[in-house]
Amino acid sequence: MDSIVKAKADSFSNRIINMYKHLRNVHREYVMSVQVLRSGTSIGANLAEAVYAQSAMDFVSKLSIGLKEANETQYWLEKLKVGGYITEKEYISMEKDNKEIMKMLTSIIVTKKRKLGLL
Repeated sequence: MDSIVKAKADSFSNRIINMYKHLRNVHREYVMSVQVLRSGTSIGANLAEAVYAQSAMDFVSKLSIGLKEANETQYWLEKLKVGGYITEKEYISMEKDNKEIMKMLTSIIVTKKRKLGLL
């Protein structure tokens, strides 16, 4: 697997963990913070699972789940911004990293599906 996307997902997961701590400790936000923690760290977890996928289709499936988790993370980031829990600047920074991961995952998935004759 492309190690660049894995490194970016790991870095993003670390940022999500730190944001979660900040939301809990400073803002006393207990619902959305858990949701964004789960989806934001699940991206990297699915990429880690994809490394030892049982087949090419399992690989695509794991990456697709990671992509769905990134999309969910985007939703929670938007809600945290609207709720005033993160600033516009924080939102833009997190969104940029998340969307970059989403683009990379989409590219890998499409390329793999083409090689498998699924597209």
